[in-house]
Amino acid sequence: MNKYFVSVFVMVFSIFGMNAQELKSPNGNFKMIFALENDGTPTYQLFMKNKEIIKKSKLGLELQKDKKSLLNDFKLVNEVRNTFDETWKTVWGEETEIRNHYNELALTLKQNETERQVIIRFRLFNDGLGFRYEFPEQKNLTYFIVKEERTEFAMTGDHTAFWIPGDYDTQEYDFTESKLTEIRKLFRGAVSENASQKQFSDTGVQTSLMLKTADGIYINIHEAALINYSCMHLNLDDKNLVFQSHLTPDAKGNKGYLQAPCVSPWRTIIASSDARDILASRMTLNLNEPCKIEDTSWIKPVKYIGVWWEMITGKSSWAYTDEIPSVQLGVTDFTKAKPNGKHAANTKHVKEYIDFAAKHGFDAVLVEGWNEGWEDWFGHEKDYVFDFVTPYPDFDVKEIHEYAKSKGVKMIMHHETSGSTRNYERHLDKAFQFMNDNGYDAAKTGYVGNILPLGEHHYSQSILNHYQYVIEKAVDYKIMINAHEAVRPTGICRTYPNLIGNESARGTEFQAFGGSKANHTTLLPFTRLIGGPMDYTPGIFEMDISKLNPGNNSHCNTTIANQLGLYVVMYSPLQMAADLPENYNRFLDAFQFIKDVPVDWSTSKYLEAEPGYYITTARKDKNSNNWFVGNSNGYNARTSTITLDFLEKGKKYEATIYADASDADYKTNPQAYKISKQKVTHKTKLNLKTAAGGGYAISIVEVK
Repeated sequence: MNKYFVSVFVMVFSIFGMNAQELKSPNGNFKMIFALENDGTPTYQLFMKNKEIIKKSKLGLELQKDKKSLLNDFKLVNEVRNTFDETWKTVWGEETEIRNHYNELALTLKQNETERQVIIRFRLFNDGLGFRYEFPEQKNLTYFIVKEERTEFAMTGDHTAFWIPGDYDTQEYDFTESKLTEIRKLFRGAVSENASQKQFSDTGVQTSLMLKTADGIYINIHEAALINYSCMHLNLDDKNLVFQSHLTPDAKGNKGYLQAPCVSPWRTIIASSDARDILASRMTLNLNEPCKIEDTSWIKPVKYIGVWWEMITGKSSWAYTDEIPSVQLGVTDFTKAKPNGKHAANTKHVKEYIDFAAKHGFDAVLVEGWNEGWEDWFGHEKDYVFDFVTPYPDFDVKEIHEYAKSKGVKMIMHHETSGSTRNYERHLDKAFQFMNDNGYDAAKTGYVGNILPLGEHHYSQSILNHYQYVIEKAVDYKIMINAHEAVRPTGICRTYPNLIGNESARGTEFQAFGGSKANHTTLLPFTRLIGGPMDYTPGIFEMDISKLNPGNNSHCNTTIANQLGLYVVMYSPLQMAADLPENYNRFLDAFQFIKDVPVDWSTSKYLEAEPGYYITTARKDKNSNNWFVGNSNGYNARTSTITLDFLEKGKKYEATIYADASDADYKTNPQAYKISKQKVTHKTKLNLKTAAGGGYAISIVEVK
């Protein structure tokens, strides 16, 4: 027995060298091995249940204009181990409490030639690995410019990947499923037109990247706590099957400006043989700092409707007039302009939305196109584009505020920046004060088009700092932020829970821009939602867009039952019923689920899942004993079999099931659904047929 252990010891150290360090997860299922190569290059390797899932991969950063980069020539000078275990309470979330449990290994490396020190900190959880670079205060490394981060993720085989093209400016792409070696030939076909975009490589992809190995292991690669750094993409060496980090550059081509002491974001790898575990992982949140807002009582999950979809479809317009090709704020007199008759953000029309919200119990109404400047807002890279406080002549801010207040409805402000970050910052205090003065406590921000200052990208360090500045400034005014076209979330909503939502992926609006793939929402929870909730804006009941706008022949590739299921599958504390009131009035029995479904949860269970094919999620209401189940199905019709064993034993419930009709299909019969009721207990098993592009929703109410 002793000989056996000695032989293993010798074997490990002969492979990894005398500087090898091992770290195990609390449950022992994961093992990370760190080692320095002969030239002092740091490497790591990750195992799950003794199976290699990340091959030996290099770590380090290449510096700009520096005699020696932080890539090699290191020796290990210190190691600190730690175990951490806490349970923290969420302000809002998929559950009320989250356990944060990991084993930590912090390794201090010293570069022989420069005597610079870098700490690589590893945290190994029961669901995966997080690691980051830390740069302590030191005389030999103070201010430095990152040319590129050289973190590697070496794959063990030609895995199946669910990917979108790497891009410095947009994430609004459909997902492609392919082998890693097929990305190059499929890349250009996966790039669709966008208002602002910049690809960097035919094998570049974005995080959160979802992978599946041939032997059924699911791997997710992302980042956490992306603050004062540039966004990471992954560039694949498709000959050796190694992903390398690729940071978003600024206008000069530099990837980051750092001042020690500082840290990088966490690089994350979540893995499991069960796809449901990927959805259940809270590792991204756990790698972020605890909440920094002392009083969070003003942060409230919101269910809302909005004057938005009719503009997206082209039925109505954001602009007040078609007569003015060039707007000069403070100079252009809109009172003398001829209204175009299509401007949706007018007092009378908005009151109709407020009435609908009040009648059906919605918390808030979003109005877009209320403020001067929409006539020439897009495509001109215009600096002084909006002032965020001056309404069009047909929009009475005070009257609408008072009317909404009388109905018990909040108004959500819309701050489109047209990518002009500098202009937004110069107006920010005034805009937020205007919101305070007029009863708005939430703002949807937007960054459509190329970023100003010119040459910057949506995901470069300075622009990410802008997004963060807006979030933190909003705290001063007790304002919640829903950021669109901003960087993909990385769990920062734990630290700043007033970041109540993001878009940052291909949302429902693209259903009116030619449509999205029918399996799109079976992938978003595995990818985009790993970093935080999305303002996906579900709830479309009329799939033929030409019925709203004869000039738009788009078709929404979904069924009504699928749209209902998304309110549970696509977690967000900010949920929109995006369609027009008149379309909901046609299907009030189905609309009832949208009215009933909560936006804040105490518990979440993932009943079945396969990325790209189906997801079924069950969640318990934070404020009652009621449960809600949602399913999103991909291209293949199937029977979903679930057991309601999450229900409390000994109690009886009534389930209302909103399902695809037998002849439902996202293309040919998307509005076909059936509603049924039945008594259920924790022993009940349900077999529900889901159509192609379909799904279902279930409300489960305790019977007392």
